[in-house]
Amino acid sequence: MTRKYIGMLGGMAVGLMCFGVATQAQEAPVQRNPIVMHELGHDTSLPVRQYPLKNPLVTGKQQVLPLRTRGIAPLASNERAGDATLQREILPPVGATIGLNFDGIGNLDGVAPPDTNASVGGSQVVETINLHWQVFNKTTGASEFGPAEMSTIWTGLNMGKCGGAFNTSDPVVLYDKAADRWLITIIAYDNNFAADECIAVSQTGDATGAYNRYDFSFGSNLDDYPKFGVWPDAYYASFNIFQNGQFFIGADACAYDRTKMLAGSAATAVCFQRGGNDFSLLPSDLDGTTAPPVGEPDFFVELDGNNFTSLDLYKFHVDFAIPANSTFTGPMNFPVTAYSPVCGGGTCIPQLGAGSLDSLGDRLMFRLGYRNFGDHETLTANHSVVAGSSGGVRWYEIRSPNTTPVVFQQGTFAPDSSYRWMGDLAMDKSGDIALGYSVSSSTMHPAIRFTGRVQSDPAGTMETEATIIQGPGSQTIASRWGDYSGMSIDPADDCTFWYSQEYALTTGDWTTHLASLKFTNCGSTLPDFTISAAPPSQTVSAGNSTSYTVTVSPINGFTGNVALSNGSLPTGVGLTFNPTTITGGSGTSTVNVTTSTSTPAGTYTITLTGTSGTLVHSTTVQLIVTTTGKPNFTITAAPASQTIANPGSTTYTVTVTAVNGFSGIVTLKVAGYPTKVTTSFNPTTITGSGTSTLTVTTQTGTGTGTFTLTISGKSGTLAHSAKVKLILKK
Repeated sequence: MTRKYIGMLGGMAVGLMCFGVATQAQEAPVQRNPIVMHELGHDTSLPVRQYPLKNPLVTGKQQVLPLRTRGIAPLASNERAGDATLQREILPPVGATIGLNFDGIGNLDGVAPPDTNASVGGSQVVETINLHWQVFNKTTGASEFGPAEMSTIWTGLNMGKCGGAFNTSDPVVLYDKAADRWLITIIAYDNNFAADECIAVSQTGDATGAYNRYDFSFGSNLDDYPKFGVWPDAYYASFNIFQNGQFFIGADACAYDRTKMLAGSAATAVCFQRGGNDFSLLPSDLDGTTAPPVGEPDFFVELDGNNFTSLDLYKFHVDFAIPANSTFTGPMNFPVTAYSPVCGGGTCIPQLGAGSLDSLGDRLMFRLGYRNFGDHETLTANHSVVAGSSGGVRWYEIRSPNTTPVVFQQGTFAPDSSYRWMGDLAMDKSGDIALGYSVSSSTMHPAIRFTGRVQSDPAGTMETEATIIQGPGSQTIASRWGDYSGMSIDPADDCTFWYSQEYALTTGDWTTHLASLKFTNCGSTLPDFTISAAPPSQTVSAGNSTSYTVTVSPINGFTGNVALSNGSLPTGVGLTFNPTTITGGSGTSTVNVTTSTSTPAGTYTITLTGTSGTLVHSTTVQLIVTTTGKPNFTITAAPASQTIANPGSTTYTVTVTAVNGFSGIVTLKVAGYPTKVTTSFNPTTITGSGTSTLTVTTQTGTGTGTFTLTISGKSGTLAHSAKVKLILKK
């Protein structure tokens, strides 16, 4: 967040507090009784191209004001033995080509960060940064308007803080594809950090035309780090709320009445204030031409605050006619591969010849893109994590968000020792993903690069990156580097990506940059297919066997038969497909892989190919062969953390897996739980491989706190254990 320090307007009234914490038992999965926020006022602007480019009320210097929702964790305490999703396979150069590639808004005020983001519409690209915005022609890259101060959009709005001489920060621009409108938002706040959210919705698809303008007051609170998403029934938003601009009290999720705002009518917002355990939620933002199923809620996702092994998903259902019917359901916690926030979430990104930069590794990065393919729904998200001795971008494709959310694929992209952070990604209509980010190290100035993947690439992998622009300088104005960047999809073809990010034009002086990207085969109308395999890697001891599943998916009505084959195999390894041919254009085949006791230990890449006439596509899997050892077993437990109230109960699933032909009896025990807690296993022993349910029950007066449970399994002299968290609340 950037603060604009200026003189206060005399006699300006401060809006009343508009929301509070909804009453809800902490163990309940559904939050009800929302707060209804009424606008301070609204109006309709003149075409903004008629307003001056600078606001005569706005004067003064800028300073960086980074507000933290939580303390920064020491890096050492978060370091893990390794990231299991760290991509080690080197793929061909990224298959997306760069189209337009030009500088955006520069540093007009001598401050950092710019909070760069942009969105693309029917004929224009709109970029917003802290305090300024500009409209570009998306065909030529030529400027059609600006740069102008963001505050000029609300020129003459004589209510609240949006139209006056106040500090502004954290802009967001999104294109509402279904309505052909622009949504532009920014915070306006006084020197005591009492804030309003300023929202403007264009009346046409021309971003330089007239806007329906709104002012919503957050009273004496600061609605920091706002993020928005477009959904059929509302404009959804999330905020980190700081009481009196000082004390973090939790994330706030709001739904703004999209129908009323498109019409320029009086509008309300329905909000759910969350507690301090939730922060930097991201609302889902619709991509593509297929809307979500009628009545489907908007999805909010965050990094889980209790561990570094899961994400939390919420569902926001809004009813503007009867707000009491609105609900905020969750969290639905689902596991991801363990990670460590880069820099512990704080500042450590190196750059050539200058101080370190802020990572913002404590939160998901804007946007949470949503796409409906008809047969499945998907969300894409990313954040910055430790990757060996540096940092990389952890990315996710999440499917089935409205039923049981699951990570369909995930990966950490960090192909060398440079740091990659501040990313954003999106998916085109063919399922291709483009990921943009910043790159820096102690031997290079920050650069803008991108990578991507097509559906036939191995799951969890990105292709070899390409450079959009190499910065010639490093940032010395402040340690804050952006707060977010922006990857959006052109609605005209649903294939062309637009990425906006910053770099240092010279040491001490940043500017922004925009580039369009497109995968070669996106939008092709010829029948084709993709081939993929899962899991991406299997480990087997020499002399044993394992399997993978190959999936063939049709494109553009493909109905042909696909014959499956494999490339060269390691010594002593055999491979069969069942079936050997996928008929009708889609289906799966089981790949059975056998090894012999003479197979050398090592890591091997196996190529799997599908052929249909002249169409040939391949994917790869990894086979890790270990030497034959003595019979043994492993023990794991899930989920990694459970929260219960007093009294109450919860369960964990304990899994015992046989290794090297182990067939013994494993006896289960658990330790580390407090008094007045009872535990039981069903069953209490497992022979060879199997699962058992551990039930944990509390009583009235058990107390509160976080406990580490050690679940152990013993079979003769063999003993192994797994640890989970138990969080007890009142």
